Formats: sequence, structure tokens, C-alpha cells
Amino acid sequence: MTDLKSMLATWAEKFRPHAEGVDLPPHHEQCLGCGPDNPHGHHLQVRRYGDGVVAEHTFDNRHVGAPGIAHGGAVATVIDDLYGFLLYLVGAPAVTRQLTVDYRAPVMIGTPYRMEAGVTNQEGRKLFLAASLTDRDGFLVATSTAVFVTVGVDHFTRGTQ
Repeated sequence: MTDLKSMLATWAEKFRPHAEGVDLPPHHEQCLGCGPDNPHGHHLQVRRYGDGVVAEHTFDNRHVGAPGIAHGGAVATVIDDLYGFLLYLVGAPAVTRQLTVDYRAPVMIGTPYRMEAGVTNQEGRKLFLAASLTDRDGFLVATSTAVFVTVGVDHFTRGTQ
């Protein structure tokens, strides 16, 4: 299990400029969205794409809501985690303040989807973000907007003393 001290020690390498097309490092090894060591996670692999990020993802039977369809919470989890990779490009840690997902069509189990996210605006500590989820034919199945707020390291160390 990843401890907080180990996670914070890796931030210097993560919150810095990353080259176009480069795979971005997971937030930490046990992250529900991208952690490679989390047996219940999505194992999201994200790369830089222009001023934003992109990922391919296929939901599996661990993510079922209605038969054959991904649970809306699983979809929201992956989108929220995708937004977390934008923070590497912004250069600062932040937390989700508001997350909205517009489910336009069922997100099917076993179907590959392309996810893209970017920063649409920044006002002080507030980051305004947008994302989309499309199938291989380019059909839009979900969109999202979010507000993240940048925070200092002390945010993550509260209650750990």
C-alpha cells in the first residue's frame, strides 16, 4: 500500500512539464482510477495530448451497473481521475470541488472508449475542466465539466499526525 509520505515524495517528478504523447505516471500505486497495484481499480493509462490529456479505457465486469452497461459511478470515477492528470500539466495539486457528468448514451462493458480532458479556464485557485468520452466511431456517450481547486501539501497531511 502506498503511504502518504511516499506519494508526496514523487510529486516533484509529476507536477512538471511533460512532453507531447508521453505516458503520465499514476497518481500513486493504489489509486482507484490509475493505480497499477489496485486489484479493484481501473488501471487508467493517460498521456499528454496537446494542452490536455487523453486515454483509452474499456470498462469490464467489475464496473457493471445494469447488465452489460457500466455503472454511472464507475464512469464518473474514471473521468474524475482523468482530470487529475491535468494537474501535472498545470503544475500544482488540486482537489475536486464539483463534478458533473452528462450521460448521453449507455457506456457499454467491453467497448473501448476514448477519453479526452482539458482545462477551459483558470480563475485564481479554481480550475475549470471539461472532458468527453467517445466510442471508436466517434459517437459521444458522455461529457463532463468540473471545478478543481488547487491546494497545498498540508491539505493531504491533515489528520495524519
